[in-house]
Amino acid sequence: MKQIKYLIVAAVLLVGTSTIAQNKKDKKIMADAQKAKTMLLEAAPNLDGFFENSAGYVIFPNVGKGGFIIGGASGNGVVYENGEAVGMADLKKLNIGLQAGGQAIIEVIFFETDVDLQRFKTEKFQFAAETSAVALKSGIAFNAKYKDGVAVFALPKAGLMADASVGGQKFKYKAF
Repeated sequence: MKQIKYLIVAAVLLVGTSTIAQNKKDKKIMADAQKAKTMLLEAAPNLDGFFENSAGYVIFPNVGKGGFIIGGASGNGVVYENGEAVGMADLKKLNIGLQAGGQAIIEVIFFETDVDLQRFKTEKFQFAAETSAVALKSGIAFNAKYKDGVAVFALPKAGLMADASVGGQKFKYKAF
């Protein structure tokens, strides 16, 4: 009887820890997100205040954008709440308009309040059509402010694309 109890406890612990453990893909994205955070802070040290004072943020370390008239973007990221990773996020964007080229970027979205972060986590979040990211290469992040509870920054990694909008992006959140 005692052995059965131990087996049940061991099974519950095994199942419980495997459901919160990340898979290899998630672990790679998490490692890439940490490197991306370092790159963001090197490009714009003043972002440190956003990382420290926001209710949460999501880092997409590898967003691929491309298009010619019809374009799209896709990426996976890590969601942080109070500095701790709490889940994974997926970004998708499809748009039509004046655009050309391809680009790889790091995108970070800061949430000003817990309500803003919760809105993201419950998938009731999307950008307004006119929302755009502050391009960190240009060094204009010093005066950046939250708009509608979010602040968005993008750091180009490679490529060239004539489009800086982030409007129309859709997100999916998956908690650990």
